Amino acid sequence: MKKLSMDELERLSIEEYKDTKKSPIVLVLDNVRSLNNVGSAFRTGDAFRIEKIYLCGITGTPPHRDIQKTALGATESVEWEYCLNTGIAVEKLKADGYQLCALEQVDESIMLNNFKPQKDQKYALIFGNEVFGVEESVLKACDQVLEIPQLGTKHSLNISVSLGIAVWDLMVKLEQF
Repeated sequence: MKKLSMDELERLSIEEYKDTKKSPIVLVLDNVRSLNNVGSAFRTGDAFRIEKIYLCGITGTPPHRDIQKTALGATESVEWEYCLNTGIAVEKLKADGYQLCALEQVDESIMLNNFKPQKDQKYALIFGNEVFGVEESVLKACDQVLEIPQLGTKHSLNISVSLGIAVWDLMVKLEQF
């Protein structure tokens, strides 16, 4: 066994990435404070070739040193848009035919492992503020709320971890590999 070199990984150039077909997934960051979480969203978005990231409210935007530190250049490949509030992004995505899926803990959430996405559907995954979660008004606009099952003593996962788990799960279920 040997570690693969960068050449052996055969990664796309930024230009090739922009021209290639994307996964039917967009990410929405609802008032996310941590610039490291924003950078992680870009890096995960690039890894899974998502369509776009919506940065909403107080969520930081590129260029910023702390975003770049985690994104490792993914802000150059992944398309993004800033919206003053998350409601604007949600309305636009709903009008464009996306199924809106917040990741949150609510009384009627669907456990992520039980969620069955439709292969011909586009999805917007919405992640909320590190302390307050997804805004109540945004939750009400969602088609479903997904929850990642947890077994420990803490009540939540870091956004970057939740985002990676949720995108991976959706990609597998949508047979994007």
